[in-house]
Amino acid sequence: MPQPSLRQSPPGLREWLANAIHASRTALTTAEAKRGFGVSACAGLFLALIGPFGSDQAPMLVRLPYWIGLCVAGAVVGTGVSHLVDRDGRAESRPVLYGSLVAIGITLPFTGVVWLVTELAFHAGTPRLPALPIYLGPVFTITAAMTALNFLVQRKPPETHAGPAGAPAPRFLERLPPRLRGAQLFAVAAEDHYLRLYTSRGEDLILLRLSDAVAELEGIEGAQTHRSWWVAKAAVQEARRTDGRAILTLPGGVEAPVSRAYARALREAGWF
Repeated sequence: MPQPSLRQSPPGLREWLANAIHASRTALTTAEAKRGFGVSACAGLFLALIGPFGSDQAPMLVRLPYWIGLCVAGAVVGTGVSHLVDRDGRAESRPVLYGSLVAIGITLPFTGVVWLVTELAFHAGTPRLPALPIYLGPVFTITAAMTALNFLVQRKPPETHAGPAGAPAPRFLERLPPRLRGAQLFAVAAEDHYLRLYTSRGEDLILLRLSDAVAELEGIEGAQTHRSWWVAKAAVQEARRTDGRAILTLPGGVEAPVSRAYARALREAGWF
């Protein structure tokens, strides 16, 4: 006898869940995820050495697998949670909000795992159910710290993308002073409340925030290489390192800095 339709999940919901689970599994194999697992393993090693929350009373042979195992397991859960939370790619614009959602999303289910493993590793006998709420605070604290650390390590710069053939010119080009109209835009750099424009026809200043400029530069392939610089990818002539930092050389000898926070992502994207 077929089951009543009320017992069946709507096809749309089943399809969404299947796609979400598949996407989360795929996210675990990316280079970004593997780098996050490495960061988590190092953090676990550090926690094993310092022995927080009373774990310093246990021998090192117990602390090492305990902390490293939990941190890596948390990273696996966190990869899935962060992928579901940020399916539309808006985390870069609101990192605090999305980071908080990820931390909460990991803490709620993972507290049970930490409770069970801790009770078995450090307390003889049956796990104490009344002790479960005690783990919420420490788990959230470590999860929030790990979420922030992974965000900093894997942070991507705000990017702009080339528009399709026949697309209208980026809105930002309408802001160019009359003498620079029609010039090729190389870079935009923040100077106090102004932006310095570097173009094929020279330089000039306009009054605008860099974040607003980046939003209007969509249509030109480029990226924010530093908190105060946006650079067009086609304008990069050379890249070099000095004092541990990357510098991009643009036409006219203009040098644009690359922040350490964005260096890895830009290097993997083929900027240098």
